[in-house]
Amino acid sequence: MSDAVCPTCDRDFSSERGMRVHHSQVHGETLPNRECSHCGMEFHSEHEKVYCSPECRDAAVSFAGADNPNYEGKLETATCRRCSTEFEYYPSEKEGKYCSECVESGQWQSAPEVTAEANGQWNGGKERVPCAVCETTVERWPSEISDTVLCSEACRSEWLSEAFRGSGHPNWKGGGNVEYGPGWHSVREAALERDEYSCQVCGATHDELGRNPDVHHITPVRWFVTSNDHELTDAHQLSNVIALCNSCHRKAEFDTIEEDVLRSKIANSGTA
Repeated sequence: MSDAVCPTCDRDFSSERGMRVHHSQVHGETLPNRECSHCGMEFHSEHEKVYCSPECRDAAVSFAGADNPNYEGKLETATCRRCSTEFEYYPSEKEGKYCSECVESGQWQSAPEVTAEANGQWNGGKERVPCAVCETTVERWPSEISDTVLCSEACRSEWLSEAFRGSGHPNWKGGGNVEYGPGWHSVREAALERDEYSCQVCGATHDELGRNPDVHHITPVRWFVTSNDHELTDAHQLSNVIALCNSCHRKAEFDTIEEDVLRSKIANSGTA
């Protein structure tokens, strides 16, 4: 038994779809697939449609009176979240939150709270720490606290003067090359050549610095001087020196750059 029969030529088909394709291609007419909800007439549409024509739609759907979405009787009342005034609005527009006066004045736009704990970067506020020179207690944000906290320009100047005196100065050579003893000049030249006259931490070159970089003792000379098992000349080994710019030299002197990091730099050069 067939599932579908062509209404024009009575040909049997195994499916409704096959019969409709046949009728469209052979008989040149598309069979109806929908029924108008207003007039009941059958019609064809590739889309989901309820009515066969705009006329049937207008006749079936009324926008008069209470059927109009903006019908005055459908106004609802709400309380303004800004000024607490009651106002009316149409539900078809949107949920009523603010009265027209607050909307027009822009007062409904509240500035976000970004102080103290409400700030996304809040991490507990300022901390009380002592000045490294005069020990006066000062307040600093955590991001401002480093190994050395100073309370004033005067204390900063005093600290700089003390910190970069003698062996603390990046250009310190042990009070002169004579005190560095034999072997220093040759190992210094060898280190510069090995490190290609460039800082091994930041990469600054001779041309960028305007001069040769400093040559830094990874294990300080003073350690060898005070050691009972070493000689001063033991400090001047190529494996114990590295080329650094003035800024990186200063960091190394104050242990901001650890010795292991410096040694790895020259170890990676393959000529340490």
